Amino acid sequence: MANQASHSRRASKKQAAAVPPVVSVIMGSKSDWETMKNASDVLTEFGVAHECRVISAHRTPEVLTGFATTAEARGIEVIIAGAGAAAHLAGVTAAQTVLPVLGVPIESKALHGLDSLLSIVQMPGGIPVGTLAIGASGAKNAALFAIAILAGKKARLREKLKQYREKMKRKAAEETLP
Repeated sequence: MANQASHSRRASKKQAAAVPPVVSVIMGSKSDWETMKNASDVLTEFGVAHECRVISAHRTPEVLTGFATTAEARGIEVIIAGAGAAAHLAGVTAAQTVLPVLGVPIESKALHGLDSLLSIVQMPGGIPVGTLAIGASGAKNAALFAIAILAGKKARLREKLKQYREKMKRKAAEETLP
């Protein structure tokens, strides 16, 4: 489909091209990439094979249905969905799969992302979406949360996550004021 951007990202060029993605990073429009690239960058840093796609809950609902209903069979274990304004992408995705869905509200011009946050966080009981902070911090934390989910059964990732947090702890302890 011409209007669907899709690509897979890997942590290093040394990984085999056939490594299937285990995380999907989806967003409602190409303009959301500036924010969602932060999730992709963290996943790459940790060596987590992932794919990044533009899928609109409103403009291409049939594409979203196909994506969500086949994600598990394709080996996807976690979905990170970023969307702005009405921000239905994460909720509609979660309604069509049992995989964990992490929602990232994209900062909007009109309401600075508050509209997106409320749209994602106010899911009805029974269809959970893990909602993160608005913008780049939310995208980064969504990737770290996805890594924590995967680390439950992947010792290599668990160790990398421990090292990452230890590095953050050391950096914070070394900070000084002018």
